[in-house]
Amino acid sequence: MSHFTTLKTRIISKDNLIAALDDLNIVYELGDLEIRGYEGIRTPVEIRISTSHPEYQIGFRRVGDSYELVADWYGIKEFSSAEFLGPILQRYAYRTALEELAKQDFTVVEEEVRADKTIHITVRRMV
Repeated sequence: MSHFTTLKTRIISKDNLIAALDDLNIVYELGDLEIRGYEGIRTPVEIRISTSHPEYQIGFRRVGDSYELVADWYGIKEFSSAEFLGPILQRYAYRTALEELAKQDFTVVEEEVRADKTIHITVRRMV
């Protein structure tokens, strides 16, 4: 019996996902990989992240046009799926916003991380 849980995300850009993981200093492996879960059961992923428990990893895999997070959270005790995914989604959104702003010739003038951890970006575009 598999304990793997998959969480659908709106992550579509592998480059921005990797940039988000880098921003958060999350160590990962890329490739045609597998993660392990309960009783050594494995499932395929493209991005593998180790945890403090060597028999359980976290992964991202592309399904259709987006990525999903997959893990056997039964064996991962250091954080919940929401605690893990929340900061990644925020950094992914930040990276995606910067990419889209650059495409429209906006320049970041100021950036502030507020006490509630929201990111306020001031941009400018010369016309």
